[in-house]
Parts: sequence; C-alpha cells; structure tokens
Amino acid sequence: MKNYFPESTYLSESNYLAEWTNYPDAQLDLIYFDAGGGHRASAKALISAAEQQHRSWQINLINLRDLLEPADVIRRLTGVRIEDFYNSQLKSGLTIGTGPLLRITQMLIRQLEPTMIKLLARHWQNSQPDLVVSMIPNFNHAILQGLRQADAAETRLETPMVTILTDLADYPPHFWIEAQEQYLVCGTGTAARQAIAMGHARERVFRTSGMIVRPEFYRSVELSREDERSRLGLDPELPTGIVMFGSYGSNQMASIARRIEAAGLKTQLIFICGHNDKPRDQIESMKLSYPFHCVGFTQEIPYYMRLADFFIGKPGPGSISEALVMGLPLIVERNAWTMVQERFNTDWIARNEIGIVLPSFREIASAVATMLDREQLNRLRASVKALDNRAVFEIPEILETLISRHRSANLRFGRNSVAAQFPTEMHQSR
Repeated sequence: MKNYFPESTYLSESNYLAEWTNYPDAQLDLIYFDAGGGHRASAKALISAAEQQHRSWQINLINLRDLLEPADVIRRLTGVRIEDFYNSQLKSGLTIGTGPLLRITQMLIRQLEPTMIKLLARHWQNSQPDLVVSMIPNFNHAILQGLRQADAAETRLETPMVTILTDLADYPPHFWIEAQEQYLVCGTGTAARQAIAMGHARERVFRTSGMIVRPEFYRSVELSREDERSRLGLDPELPTGIVMFGSYGSNQMASIARRIEAAGLKTQLIFICGHNDKPRDQIESMKLSYPFHCVGFTQEIPYYMRLADFFIGKPGPGSISEALVMGLPLIVERNAWTMVQERFNTDWIARNEIGIVLPSFREIASAVATMLDREQLNRLRASVKALDNRAVFEIPEILETLISRHRSANLRFGRNSVAAQFPTEMHQSR
C-alpha cells in the first residue's frame, strides 16, 4: 500500500494487526455543510471515487446543520442560517473583514459547543459507523467530543475520526486542525507540517498529492476544441480564458470583461457565473468586440475547461485545483478582499510558478497578455503538469486502511468493551 506521508510508518505492516481490506458494508459518516459550495462538492467527489473503486462502503452523507439545528441561535434570533449569511457575502462580493468575522463565529461556536456535543453524542449513540470523516472546519473539536461521549455511553471501542482538509493549509487556531487525537488528511506539505507542529503524530497525518477534484476532471474525452468553440459562438483559433468565481460568481466578472475589451487583446473568454444572475446579465448586455460565452451554474465545468487555455478567478481551493488538473495556468487576485483562508493559496501559486497573482484585477490585461505569450504560457503549463494531483483516488485507500484497522481491533479486543482500545503505539497521548 502506498505511503502518502514519506516519514510515516503507519501504513506499513505491523506485527499486531493483520491486513484487512474491503470489508462488506463498512459504514462511513461523511460530514459536510453548505457554507460555500466546496465542502459538499468534495464530499460528493470522494463518494464518486469510492464507487469507481468498488469500495464496499455504506456512506452516510450528513449535513452538520441538520444535526445541530436546535443549537442554531442565529437562526432563532434572525431567521437566517449562518451558512446562508456566509453565502450571501460570497454572492455580493462583501468578503473584506473575513478574519474578524471568522473569529467571532468561532467564539460563538465555542459558547454553543456543550449543546452541540450533546446533540452529536445523541446521534452517534443511535449510529455506529466504522469511521467518521469530517470535511468541514471550525467544528472538529465538537465533532470528536460528541463522538467520544457516544462511544463511552455505548461502552464501545473509540470510533476513529479523520478530518480531510479541503483548504490548502490551516488558518489557526481552531479552524481545521485541533489539538486532539484523530487523523488528518492534508493536500500540501504546509498543512502536514502545521499538523505535526501542533503535536499530531506523523503516523496520524496523511499527505496526499493535492486537493480533492471530481473524477470527471480526470476522464479522457475526445473532442475537437475548435468545433466545440465554434458551437458556443467562439473563435476556434483564439486563445481562450475561463473566468470563474466559485458557485456564487462575482460582480468582478463584468469589470474583467470591460478591461479585456479596453486592452484590445486577441483573446476570448468563457464566463461561468454560478448562482448569480447579475454578472451574467451585465456581461451579456455588453457590446464586446471579442467573442465570449456566458453560462450560469453548471455541472459541466470539465467541458468548458477543456476549451480553455488559462483560468481567471478567485483563489478558492476547489476552482484552482480543478483548473490545475485540467492543465490551466492561473490568474488570481490577492488583497484585503481575499478571504483569509484563501490567502495562503496565492503564495502557493506564486511559489510553484503555476500562475500570476495580481494585487487587483484592475491589472488583468497585463496578466492575460502574459498568457498570450506562447513561451511564457508553455513555461507555466510545464509547472502545472508537474503537480500531478491524484488526491481523490488516493484518499479512499487511506480511509480503507483506517476502517480495516478499526475493525480488526474490534475483532481482537471485543466490539463492546470500553476498556478495549488500540495498542499504545497507535493511541499515544498528544
């Protein structure tokens, strides 16, 4: 079995656990929420990859909000769910000040945590998964505490929990990585080092080759880019950019369209506007001299990316990872409006020489001009190709290992003994 963290010995053969693979009907609780579109998308991508690999799992996709609805004080006071407020910020572009807002949110979560833990414990007393997988930040302390209370109440072996970071790095404290005994899956060396620096044992930290991207982005599809561009009303020969700002689009897209027009560059653009009619209406009403194509929310992102040569958008982990898998160099922006958890992404892009980081999209014309220079575009493409992200196919193997070790420990020590725990080598105090 592949070792995803070079220094780790956790996945090697041990003298006290037999190798167990593909248990029938292994149960996973996969936790997500709808603040932004990335958590749900990553969860569904992981499920799709597991199905392709014929994993014998029963996956319960759990929206954490459904479990914690009674503890949603903000909704009781205002009638608005906190994730709806977050998503409205994304849609309107009001992302300045996300750092203070995040800390206020975390403070509220800590105040409500005792109630949350009780609700989560009640859920897991009525459910006994082989593995709990969190794909969300901010709530991982409450999730583990609720799980442990349920384990104790049911006098059973501690259920393993793994957090899969869907950001390229943590934004401590209390964002993704908590100082608690669990497993972590990290898509960059920076995130893995953050976990180890916090005290997590190396054998509990798994480093993958990147972030989760839907398996559809890896499929080999035969199509004529020229014919498909023509079908969309584009020039079959012009260099093409794809403009994306996540599931909720951005009002900046219209400004980008105007600036490319003013620069007179020999290019064309595909605008993916998401759940946001305003930029689409604005762009479609413009009299642009270059070809363009606008769509709203779509599941056909791989198709549109296959027609593009470069990516323009916000440095969200999902969008940039999709673009990179499709071989597209990036143009992103970093300034006070960039969400705090996404600022690391811009440093990572610059360090890996896979794109251009602008202080403002007011300078978009110069960045696009760079993409139109064949030599510079090929240099960026070579750096993109070197990344070779296969995380969505690697993670099921990691989860299978954790399931098999938990099940074999249950068989060895007895499933319903509170004293039965993993061997001390695997259960050290942090």
